[in-house]
Amino acid sequence: MDSASERFDKKILELTDWRGKMLEKLRKIVHKADPEIVEEWKWMSPNRPGTPIFSHAGIVCTGEAYKDVVKTTFARGAALQDPAGLFNSSLEGNVRRAIDFHEGDKMNEAALEDLIRAAAALNVARAEAKRGAGANCGARGRKQGK
Repeated sequence: MDSASERFDKKILELTDWRGKMLEKLRKIVHKADPEIVEEWKWMSPNRPGTPIFSHAGIVCTGEAYKDVVKTTFARGAALQDPAGLFNSSLEGNVRRAIDFHEGDKMNEAALEDLIRAAAALNVARAEAKRGAGANCGARGRKQGK
């Protein structure tokens, strides 16, 4: 079985039009913004090839290509500040937010990098809070047992 990065490479090569170039550019921006990003491939089934995921202490965003759009969905985008107004899709929900790129669109690379860093930082903070809460629960349990 191919690694997630190899699957991503293949996906980009399969897309011989503007979508492949846009997805490759998105990928480079993600890794530039956060060198600790890990590529994963999730939600595969016999009827579905799966989704490329960028993760750092949890899902940061996806990198998907559809017929007329390249989409990056931020798993906790609703919790992120978006001063540049990049989010233009999935705006109605309470959790996710997405950016749809169409043929000819220009990426605001600096603002996108800021969103990626903020999403990764949010994931790290949530992971640290969970670890801290777990440690505190154990400490409270020991004190109560004495």
